[in-house]
Amino acid sequence: MIEKIGSFMALSSYRMHRIYLAATMRYGLGSNDPEELAFYNKIRGEMDDMKKDTVKIGIPLRWNK
Repeated sequence: MIEKIGSFMALSSYRMHRIYLAATMRYGLGSNDPEELAFYNKIRGEMDDMKKDTVKIGIPLRWNK
């Protein structure tokens, strides 16, 4: 987990959590801090990427054996 957020370590865990909540709930950030904006945009980008991936749910049934 530390490698994944490497450049965002200057932000406190509390602030990162608040930014994460704002990003996932599609709220505005309300801050001009470059580190906070970068983390917010990273979360939003990952959310957009997840929407593009197809989700396979369930067990595929094969009638032909």
